[in-house]
Amino acid sequence: MGANAVKLRRESAALFQWRRTSDTDEAAMKTVKEIIDTVKAEGDDALRRWTAKLDYPGAEDVNFRLHVPPAVLETAWNQLDVSLQEALSAAADRIRRFHESQLQGAVEISDGDGAVVGMVWRPIARAGVYAPGGRAAYPSTVLMNVIPAQVAGVGEIVLVSPPQRETGLPHPLVMAAAHHLGVHEVYCVGGAQAIAALAYGTQSVPRVDKLAGPGNLYVALAKRAVMGDVGVDSIAGPSEVFIVADETANPAYIAADMLAQAEHDPEAGAVCVTTASGLADAIEAELERQLAELPRKEIAQTALENWGAIVTAGSIGEAIAVVNESAPEHVELLIHDADQYLGDVQQAGAVFLGAFTPEPVGDYYAGSNHVLPTHGTARFTSGLGVADFQRRMTYVTYQQRTLEAHAAHIMALAAAEGLDAHARSIAVRLTDANTPGKGER
Repeated sequence: MGANAVKLRRESAALFQWRRTSDTDEAAMKTVKEIIDTVKAEGDDALRRWTAKLDYPGAEDVNFRLHVPPAVLETAWNQLDVSLQEALSAAADRIRRFHESQLQGAVEISDGDGAVVGMVWRPIARAGVYAPGGRAAYPSTVLMNVIPAQVAGVGEIVLVSPPQRETGLPHPLVMAAAHHLGVHEVYCVGGAQAIAALAYGTQSVPRVDKLAGPGNLYVALAKRAVMGDVGVDSIAGPSEVFIVADETANPAYIAADMLAQAEHDPEAGAVCVTTASGLADAIEAELERQLAELPRKEIAQTALENWGAIVTAGSIGEAIAVVNESAPEHVELLIHDADQYLGDVQQAGAVFLGAFTPEPVGDYYAGSNHVLPTHGTARFTSGLGVADFQRRMTYVTYQQRTLEAHAAHIMALAAAEGLDAHARSIAVRLTDANTPGKGER
C-alpha cells in the first residue's frame, strides 16, 4: 500500500457501535468561562483583547473597528468572480424558496361553547449568526443561517466572524455573502468572545435573542455556557455521514462521499454500511487513490483513521437499523430503489437518495439546510429551519357562559393541586356574574 493507504475499521452490524460522546474538555471550558466573564464585565475592551490574543494582533489598536462598514462588504462582493456571484445567488434563491415553504399559518379551534383557543407565530426580534473562519471560510453557512431567519421575519440580524490574521477583516467570502443577503450589521470578532458578545451585548455588539451557526470547540462550549440567557440553535460537533450501499453501488462514489466528510475535520466521521461483502476492498482502494489527489489529505486521512468504518449487514433493513441506532447527521442511500426506503429511516439529520444525490448537493445548492444535528442528537432534534427563528404564542377567549360551564372542572383541578387562589379567580367571576347589573352573557 502507498503512503496514503487507509485501512478502515471493519465490523458487522451486530457489533458496530457509534461511540461519539459529548464529554466536556475541562481545560477548554475553563478558558471559555474566563472569556465569557471578561466580555460580560468589560465589553468591547475584552473583545479587542481576546481578538488580539487569538486571531488578529492588531485588534488592540485604538483604530481597530469591530463593526465592518457596509462599503467593505460591498467591495468584497464586487471583487468576486462573476461565476461565484452567480453560484451564490442561485443557491440563495433555492434555499429561500424551500424555506418559504416551511412557513406555518395560525391555528384556531372553537367547540361552539364560546371558547376559542388559538396559536399564532411571532418572529424573534434579533438573531445572531456565527460564521466560522478557521480552517476554511463557509459562505454557504451564511446563506443557511441567515435566510431562514429572514424568511421567519426576524427584524434585525447580526453576523459575527473572526478576522483573518493578514487583513483584520472577516474572510472576503463571508463578507460577500452577507452583503448579497442584505446583512449590514457585521462584526469582526470570533470564538467564544463573539458568542459572549451576542449573548450579553457590548458597547458595539448588540445583544440578540437567539444565536445560530457552527464553530470550533470553543464556540460550541460557549454556546452551551450561555444557553438559557439566549436562545441557541444547537451544539454541533464534527460532521459525519453514513452511506448505506448495496451491490449496485459504485465504490468510487462511496469513497468520494466519505472523503467529502472527512476533509472537514480530523474528528469528522465517515461510515459505509453495506450488504455487499465484497465492497470493502474496492472502497479502500478508491480511498487510497482519491486521497492522493486531495489538498486536505492529512485532515481526511486522520478523520478516516479515527472515525472511518465499513460495516457489513445481512440486509438493507439491518443496514438501516444501524443508521437509526446511530442517528447520524447525514445519510446517503446508494441502493437500488432508494426512495422506497425513505420511510424506514427514522433518525437522521438529512437523507440523500440515490447515486446522483451526494451529500454536497445539500451543503450548497439543493435548498435544504445544512445545519444539522450531529453525534446522535438527531434522536431528539432537527436541522435548522424557519421555526427556529419563530416563537409559538397561544391565545384563549372565554365568554361568560363558557366560564360558567367549565368552572366546576377548573376549580376541582385547582383544589386537587392545593391552589386555592386559582379556584377563587374562577369563583369570584361566578359570584360577580350573578350580581344584578354585573357581567354580560
